[in-house]
Amino acid sequence: MFECVINISEGRDVDVLDELCDAAGSSLRDLHSCEFHHRSVFTLINDDDALVRDVHSLIDAAYERLDLTTHEGVHPRFGVVDVVPFVALERREGDRAVVLRDELAQWLATTYEVPVFLYGPLTDHTTRTLPEVRKAAFSSLAPDLGPARASSRRGSVAVGARDILVAWNLWLDDVTLDQARMIAKEIRQPALRTLAFAAGDAVQVSCNIVDVEMVLPSQVYDRVRTLLPEGGQITRSELVGLVPTALLERENPARWVELGLSRDATIEERILNWHG
Repeated sequence: MFECVINISEGRDVDVLDELCDAAGSSLRDLHSCEFHHRSVFTLINDDDALVRDVHSLIDAAYERLDLTTHEGVHPRFGVVDVVPFVALERREGDRAVVLRDELAQWLATTYEVPVFLYGPLTDHTTRTLPEVRKAAFSSLAPDLGPARASSRRGSVAVGARDILVAWNLWLDDVTLDQARMIAKEIRQPALRTLAFAAGDAVQVSCNIVDVEMVLPSQVYDRVRTLLPEGGQITRSELVGLVPTALLERENPARWVELGLSRDATIEERILNWHG
């Protein structure tokens, strides 16, 4: 089985999100939306043929319903369909995830004429990361496929093949955005990508744990707590998408609620028991 975690630039219109969920079909296992980011993360998991069918359907619906020219949100984005990574849930299927990525990239460039940037393993035996794409796109990095310039309505898209990661946020009170940015910088490391955002009256340290064998949410939580300014506090933890059971079981069950984790939010549980 393969996972595809599609990031779409819409996080507020419930009716549109319902339509997109319907379009994602039987592969949909989780939806996370944020009004401040104005972004939704659709987690799709299935066998490759069914997954590709539902990925195409979701992208079709997103391009039909959404327009980047009217979009505002705190999260960086360069497309209506912003990021589309494929993840092999079994390591031996990693090469197949790259094939799925490349086939989808070609379909996007041909069908919708959007600029497509690839990340993950490349044909020259190097690896490109998503942050590298965001930093260099349309400057030192040209699209791998599609036109050289993005349309104002659809934007462009990054299509990747990567390992399992955990997207996870900490919400902070009585902390300024500058202070949150300093905390994000302090905890950042190769296995942990971080950003800080203003989110309404609170601020958020947004984390991508890109090596789930090296970093646990509890370690990040405890480190952030030591870096809070006087009076600052962590008000909640927020999981974006799903986690592997192996990571959950490395955490103390007594801390699952504090960390925003649960058995129900594991990849394995959603494969077996997701009913939409």
